[in-house]
Order: sequence, then C-alpha cells, then structure tokens
Amino acid sequence: MPKDLTFSSAAEYDHILYGQMTPAMAAAYLRDGKIALRSFSETLREMAPVPDLLGCLTDFFTALSPEANPLSVRRKIRNWLSGKYQPSSREDLFCIAFALGLSEQQLNHLLCLCTDYGIQYRNGWELVFTWFLRSGRSYQQARAFYDTLPQAPGLERVEGREASRLTQEVYSDFLMVQTEEELRACYCRNLSRFGSLHLRAYYYFDLYLGLLIRPSTPWAAKEEPDYSLEMVMDTYLSVHIPRGRKRDNYSLIQRLVKQNWPNATSVKNIRLHKEDVPRKLLLLLYVVTENVGVQSGPYAEEDEEPTTLEERMEDHWWTLNALLADCGMAPLDPRNATDWLILYAICADPDQAMSERLEQVLSFVFADIESE
Repeated sequence: MPKDLTFSSAAEYDHILYGQMTPAMAAAYLRDGKIALRSFSETLREMAPVPDLLGCLTDFFTALSPEANPLSVRRKIRNWLSGKYQPSSREDLFCIAFALGLSEQQLNHLLCLCTDYGIQYRNGWELVFTWFLRSGRSYQQARAFYDTLPQAPGLERVEGREASRLTQEVYSDFLMVQTEEELRACYCRNLSRFGSLHLRAYYYFDLYLGLLIRPSTPWAAKEEPDYSLEMVMDTYLSVHIPRGRKRDNYSLIQRLVKQNWPNATSVKNIRLHKEDVPRKLLLLLYVVTENVGVQSGPYAEEDEEPTTLEERMEDHWWTLNALLADCGMAPLDPRNATDWLILYAICADPDQAMSERLEQVLSFVFADIESE
C-alpha cells in the first residue's frame, strides 16, 4: 500500500485490493454511500479553520464585484460550503485562496480537486496571480498589475516532450522572481510560450487514442482498417455510461461518474485542440489500452510483469501517478468516485481486460438508468 495516503484513503485502497468484490458488489458499495468521498467543503475547512468561513468569503467576493447581488453571492458560497456543489471556475478558486491566505501548494491542491489541473504556470494570468499570492499581496494588487501587461498570443500546439520541458523552463524562471520588476521581465520573456491548454496531456491523449484508432498495432489480434472516433467511442469508451444530458434522477455517484464523460464530439474537439484533455478521459484511455504502447520513459510498461495482485496494483498506481503528475493533474485518490472505479478496474485478473472489469461494474452502477 502507498505510504503517503491518509487513513481514510488507505482504507479505500485496501478495500479495493482485498475486498474481493464482484462488479455487482463494487457497484452496491458505491451506490450505498459506503465510500468516504472527499469533498471540497471538507478540504477547504481543513486548510482554513476560519470561524465564519461563509462570512469571510462572502465579504471578499462582494468587495471584488460590488455590482453583484450580495444575496446571490452568499447563496453561491453557501452551496459550496454545504457540499451542494463545488467551484468550477479557476478564477473563483484563486479568489478563495487570496481570501483565506492559502499557500501556493494549497491553491494547487484545490485546483486539482475541482478542475482536473493544478496551477498552470504556462498561463500568464495564473503565473502572475500565483506570484502575488506567494508574496502575500492582495488579489486587487495582482489584478491591477496584470492589467498593465501585454496579452499573450496563445501557444496551443507543440510536441509532447517539448511541452513538458517548456513548462519546466517557465516554472524555473518563475521561481527566481523576487520583485514586481522581475515578474514583469519574466512574464515578457515567456510571452510567446503562454497558452491556456495543457499541452503535455495532449501527448498522452494522442498516443493512447492512436492505439484505438489504429487497431493494426502489435497489441491487436489482426490487421483492421482505422476506426472513426465514433467507432472508438462505441467500442472502447462508452462502457455502459448512459447517453444524454438529463440527470435529474441520478444518484450522487452516478452524477459524479457521468459528469464530463467523453463523447465523440468532445473527443473531436480535444483532438483539434479546441478543448483541454480531461483527467477522466486520460484515466479511461489508460485503462482501455492498459498502457500498452508507451515504449520509454518513467511510466512505460515494465519488461517483467508483476506477478501478484499487490504488485500489479502498486505498479499501476506508481505509473498512473507519474503520468498524472507529468500532466499537472492530481494524483489518484481512492476517495474520488472515478478514481475508485479506475483502481477497481486495475485489480482485474491477468486473464481479464481492465476495460472489461470497468464496463461490468459500470453496468451495475447505471443499471436503473436508460440512455436517451
């Protein structure tokens, strides 16, 4: 078992590994609410044990937008803190960090929890606001400073390994900044490198998707024509997830799993670099391909196969977390519904495909839902 897990996360990890759950039992475990899901509200209260968290955040957001209805602002924040839903706007999460005086690392954790990705240092806006947070300055000061800077042209395409090096170079440059003048110089030096999309994730997305589009690769049984994205979705990525947007009768677990599940249109847009690569899609592609095809690097498949269930689980745990970290995403969390299902799929017997095990458990999770 990984040593850096909390008590609750370690319990979920062990339950997946040793619980000997059939797909039906695993689905029932999730549906019955036995998993201790990690919430935004719980995480925020642990980070900032402020007596009146609602009042503190309401005052901050109201001061930033005096034209907004204070009652609407308060209602939105109350819904965050009650667990009804969590912030989805990265700017809102930056505001929360400034309001509560969180650290750069805490902000990064919140961003990963709510939006898939941590701080994007190759995004000029996030780089500037992160520096002001790190320096103990105010959100208003950061906004005033950023308004004086030139806008970045937006770099959204580059080779995968180049993307990883590019982000590291920007981050290394950023770490040396001590003053506003140095921050301005750092920003201008890297202006042509800034972009909103996370390019490193595209490297893995293209790699894994290519294996599914071209089944004539060595791991396929026979030569076949290339698949369309629609066929890839139907054959590999749908895995019993109901189609359609209506979710009024969904349970909490069903909503969490269904949320942002890829479809053919979203995959096309991602492939055209019109949308970012969701963490959920990257995890799904890893399971469907079983990481076959990554021939080099720290997360390549091993030459010597792990023999025991514990070894297989630990191997995939390490490999997937290395991949996620390389993409600027949160590591696996056994208290996240999707991650729990991914880990359950990874525990498949050697003679069973991980995607088959995932499909089986999802068929039970959504047994009472019909596609539109």
